Amino acid sequence: MKKYYPWVLVALLWFVALLNYMDRQMLSTMQEAMKVDISELNQAEAFGALMAVFLWIYGIVSPFAGIIADKMSRKWLVVGSIFVWSAVTFLMGYAHNFTQLYWLRAFMGISEALYIPSALSLIADWHEGKSRSLAIGIHMTGLYVGQAIGGFGATLAAMLSWNAAFHWFGVIGIIYSIVLLLLLKENPKHAQKTPAANGEKPSRNPFRGLSVVFSTWAFWIILFYFAVPSLPGWATKNWLPTLFADNLNIPMASAGPISTITIAVSSFIGVILGGILSDRWVQRNIRGRVYTSAIGLGLTVPALILLGFGHSLIAVVGAGLCFGVGYGIFDANNMPILCQFISSKYRSTAYGIMNMTGVFAGAAVTQVLGKWTDGGNLGLGFALLGAVVVLALILQLSCLRPTTDNME
Repeated sequence: MKKYYPWVLVALLWFVALLNYMDRQMLSTMQEAMKVDISELNQAEAFGALMAVFLWIYGIVSPFAGIIADKMSRKWLVVGSIFVWSAVTFLMGYAHNFTQLYWLRAFMGISEALYIPSALSLIADWHEGKSRSLAIGIHMTGLYVGQAIGGFGATLAAMLSWNAAFHWFGVIGIIYSIVLLLLLKENPKHAQKTPAANGEKPSRNPFRGLSVVFSTWAFWIILFYFAVPSLPGWATKNWLPTLFADNLNIPMASAGPISTITIAVSSFIGVILGGILSDRWVQRNIRGRVYTSAIGLGLTVPALILLGFGHSLIAVVGAGLCFGVGYGIFDANNMPILCQFISSKYRSTAYGIMNMTGVFAGAAVTQVLGKWTDGGNLGLGFALLGAVVVLALILQLSCLRPTTDNME
C-alpha cells in the first residue's frame, strides 16, 4: 500500500478538487431559481457582488493560507477546508435574504483559499521526479469536472429546489471530509522541515517565508508568467460564451454549453498530455518542464487571435480546443516548475502568492473586457491578450534555467 499511496492521495484529492469548483460554480447557475425567493438577486449588480466578494476574499487570504500550510499539517488544513466550505454550502440552502448569502459567500472564500496551496504542495511532496507533473495534472482535471458538474446546479434546482441542491452538495462534502480524516496522510518529510525538528530555534517572524520567496529572483519571473496567462484563462471562463454568441450569431442558450464543453474537454486532455510530456522530458533535460509549459503557452497565442476574429463554427470551436489544450499543458506544470526554484519549506507560501495574483488578474480582466464588450470590441480584447502572452513566453524561455528538479 505504501508504494501506491502517492496515487491514492491524488485520487482522494481529485474528488476534493471536484467539490471545490462544483460548490463555487453552483451559485452562478441557480440565479434564476433563487430570484423567486430572494428578490435582491433580480438586480445584476447584487448578484455580481456575491461573485466578487468570494474572489476578493479568496485572493486576499491565499498568501496567508500558503504561509499556514508551510507551518502546519496540510492534512488537517485540507480536511478543515472541505468541512467548512461544505458546511457553508449546506447553510446557503437556509439563506432567506441577500445579507445572509453575502456573508456565507465571503466565508466560503476564506475556507476554499486554504485548499489549493495545501493540496498542490502535498501532491508535490509525495510525487518527486518522474510523476510530479502527471499527478498534479490529474488533480487539475478534478477542477474541470467539478466546474462542469456545478453547471448542472440549475437542473437539480428545477428537479428539487435550489435549497435542496445546496443541502445535498453540502452533505456530500461534509461526509467526504470524514473519509479524508481517516485516509489522508501528511508526508513524513514535511514535519522534518520545521525548525524544531531540525534542532533550530523557531523563527518568531511568521512572514519569513515571504521574505525568502520574494528574495528569489526566479520567483518573480514565475509569478509574471503565471499571472499573464491567468488573464486569458479568466477571460475564457467569464466571457467565452458571450464571444461565441457574438461571433457565431447564435443564442446564449447554445453558446454557453458549446463554449463550456469545448474548454473543459480540451483542458482535461491538456493537463494529462502536459503531465506525461513534462515528466519524461525532465528526465533527459532539466529544462523539460519549462519547455513543456512554453509549448502550452505557445498554443494559446494563435488560439486567442482566432477566438477574437474567427466567425465560423469550425474556426471558433477549433480555437477553443487549441486554447484549452495549451492552457491545460501550462496548468499542469506551474507547481512542478515552482518546485525547481523554491525550497519545499516555502512552496505553499509561494503558490499562495501566485494564486492571489492570478485571481486579482482575473478580476481585472473581467472588468476591462466588460467595458470592451459594451463597445463591441470583445474579439479585439481576446486577440490583444495573445500579444501579452507572447511577452510572458519570451521571459520564461530566456530567464528560467533550473539546476535541479526538486529544490530542498
